[in-house]
Amino acid sequence: MLQQSKLNKAIKTSLMTWALSTVALSSAMAQETPDAAADAESYEKVVITGSRGAPRSLADSPVPVDVLSEDDLAGVPFTDTNDVLKTLVPSYSLQRQPISDGASFIRPATLRGMPTDKTLVLVNSKRRHRSALVQIGGSGTQGPDIATIPSSALKGVEVLRDGAAAQYGSDAIAGVINFVLKDNDEGGSFSLETGQYYEGDGEQITMTGNVGFALGDKGFVSISAEYADSNSTSRSEQYCESWACVDATSPDFLGGGSFDSSLAGYTEEGFIAGLDAANLGGEGVVQPWGQPNTSGTRLFFNSGYEISDSMKFYAFGNYSESEGDGSFYYRYPGNGTIENIREQDGSLYSPLEKFPGGFTPRFFGDITDYSLVTGLEGEFANGMTYDFSGRYGSNEISYTLKNTINPSMGPDSPTSFTPGDLINEELQFSADFTKYFDADLYSDVLVAFGLTYMEESYELVGGDEASYSAGPYALPDPWDFCNADYTATAAGAAISGLNCANYTANTNEDGTPVDGFAGMDPVYQVVGVGSNGFPGYSPEYSGKYERDMAGVYVDVSSDVSESLFLQGAMRYEDYSDFGSELVGKVAFRYTLNDDFNLRGSVGTGFRAPTPGQQGTTNVSTRLPNGLPVATGLFPAISPVGQALGAEPLSPEKSLNYAIGVTGNVDALNITLDFYRIELEDRFYAVSTLEVSTDPTKVDAYQNYLKLDAAGVAGANSIGGVNYFQNAFDTVTQGMDLVATYTFDDTVFTTSLNYNKTEIDSDASDYLNAEDQFDVENATPDWRAVISAKHNFDMLSILVRANIYGSYENAINSAATTIQEYGSTVFFDVEAKYQLTEDLSIAAGARNIFDEYPDKDTGGDDCCGNVYWSSNIVDWQGGYYYARLNYTF
Repeated sequence: MLQQSKLNKAIKTSLMTWALSTVALSSAMAQETPDAAADAESYEKVVITGSRGAPRSLADSPVPVDVLSEDDLAGVPFTDTNDVLKTLVPSYSLQRQPISDGASFIRPATLRGMPTDKTLVLVNSKRRHRSALVQIGGSGTQGPDIATIPSSALKGVEVLRDGAAAQYGSDAIAGVINFVLKDNDEGGSFSLETGQYYEGDGEQITMTGNVGFALGDKGFVSISAEYADSNSTSRSEQYCESWACVDATSPDFLGGGSFDSSLAGYTEEGFIAGLDAANLGGEGVVQPWGQPNTSGTRLFFNSGYEISDSMKFYAFGNYSESEGDGSFYYRYPGNGTIENIREQDGSLYSPLEKFPGGFTPRFFGDITDYSLVTGLEGEFANGMTYDFSGRYGSNEISYTLKNTINPSMGPDSPTSFTPGDLINEELQFSADFTKYFDADLYSDVLVAFGLTYMEESYELVGGDEASYSAGPYALPDPWDFCNADYTATAAGAAISGLNCANYTANTNEDGTPVDGFAGMDPVYQVVGVGSNGFPGYSPEYSGKYERDMAGVYVDVSSDVSESLFLQGAMRYEDYSDFGSELVGKVAFRYTLNDDFNLRGSVGTGFRAPTPGQQGTTNVSTRLPNGLPVATGLFPAISPVGQALGAEPLSPEKSLNYAIGVTGNVDALNITLDFYRIELEDRFYAVSTLEVSTDPTKVDAYQNYLKLDAAGVAGANSIGGVNYFQNAFDTVTQGMDLVATYTFDDTVFTTSLNYNKTEIDSDASDYLNAEDQFDVENATPDWRAVISAKHNFDMLSILVRANIYGSYENAINSAATTIQEYGSTVFFDVEAKYQLTEDLSIAAGARNIFDEYPDKDTGGDDCCGNVYWSSNIVDWQGGYYYARLNYTF
């Protein structure tokens, strides 16, 4: 529910935490991790994630974990850490959504077919705060912005591919990703990389570095920084649809069923000349499809100090600023936004006076992200270890909209708006303990337990008034030129050309015109409210959503015999908005012989919908039936959501099963794991409900009346509406195979994931046939990454194949038209030469053969798009690059 702000408390607590950490650091206190003395080779074989007690080797882990070393991360030529994970972990997938509000800049990802918010993200084993962005469609993901973590700050990444909510809490349904920060106390590195796509666009430059400092002889500070800048790409063709065509090479140029050349101020010469200015992106088409312009500066630090032999202090955190910009859908003459209206003096006005060639709204996002984690860890006299920690994290997105209008303001509308900000904040305190007990088993029993308290909030900050206000042209005949009987008033009689009776022949039984006042004199024209493309947050839909949580857990593990390791965990959490949840997990590892182990687990899990998912509001252009429609997303607990039949949200619950085998045959290391995730009450956006002012469209008209009764400004210009809901159950089954073979100076690695999701309940009350089909079929069932790396003294060669299986996509709401997509293989090649012991150069190419997925031939997308925009298979083409690395 909407509560009073706790921001002052959070700020005071975070400042106190920062002050304590500053004093501690200035007093030269520091931390050594338990494995600080281990070399890199040992690190690659030991993981912390998956066991709350003590590190274990990969072979001994009862659950599957991918361990990515610093060299692995550095060998992937991407700026975004998301892309690095996608390249190295087959079960991790990433979408590119070029026209999707904030999702253009913070991209949704999945692990084992589950959305990002069902994978818990940790940094140095501490929970990472969420992004302020809630994806407005589909699974409505709100997860951490992994792009804020520069790869230069990472010593490694551990990817736990198993449900772990009993150990780590909400969100860990699909698994856990733990980013381990560098802890060097001397030396450092610098890297400079540049490249571009084969198409000649998307130029990118990345500068990243790390430096370590000693704090006396007992501490360290490791600082990493990154600057990255990427230009936009366009894999588009000029806009030419049946309703409007601006492709000069087409015989339908300046035609189409909805293209209106009779608007005030329109001339063909002026329109053609204005097309070049219709989009500010400069990609040569009025609506570009591709990656947006992005740039960012990111800073991370990790520090610690040994206070005594039994106490260590640590602190780490980050600050980053990034920005991006992209395009929305092109607005052509006659699209409902660019229409004739009658001004107060009776003259006709059209937005073509501001934008002679129509316009494409441009969307800008400025993202500020920062965090601080501090703590004390050590050991009591009785042998019990402790870790007391506190963390604060904030992510803020400030939006700007340019090259657009608030149509309802008519000629008085500005062309630039600040529609508002989104802010997500988290404050958490935790205490974790471990102790060994003698239970007359093969080894001592390790008991890990702890408790935690967290406050989190999500705030929608209102935009400037022009971005949400309803101007005079949000209603028909704002200047009272016509009477109710469609005759002119005294004021209207003085207007030349006014025809109050010029209405459509289609009327209702009472004689009123169908579909509002369509086809009438412009005096009756109604246009949209708010900055077109992304209306601002009004006071009614601004505010802060807050909640708190308290939790406790226990994790018990032991080698009960020489061959059998057992682990059990339980966790209880209580939420101020959802009540309490109790989950548990058991896992085992059984040694079959010296070379092979059998492992498995079963556990329950949960994910509590975030304050952002409960409170987000958005009006944007979507394609529910292949046509651009202004669609409103409203909170389930809002008056609009309740009027539309939404139920209050509840936690998702899961039951996870896993069984696998690990082993070695000479130089071959292999792991094979099978899993099943049963997810109950899955969180999803319901299929778009049609909204219309036409009373003959009974259901759509009722939706309009509900919006209007709830006081939604511009309800008569909204064509669709939806909300988030616990909509259905799913079963996800799959298999992970990871194999590594070393031969002389060559290392071969194969990672393969098979994943299939099926809806396991009646979802027809929430999803239409198209959305149900796409949940089950719109991503490849299997994906593989195969790589080989060979060292020739000072030269090393890396070859990698990224393989995607086939998949299908439903085109229309009834799912009667299906497009099948074939399998795709991308090959990456890199050559690295060590010039000196400290200096190396590398050059290579991603997707060296310039492969693309199949083009969109079914019409699921429109408006100049060539490839299906939501495809997880990348559709940008080949990319070549060069990189300079220096260590010191």
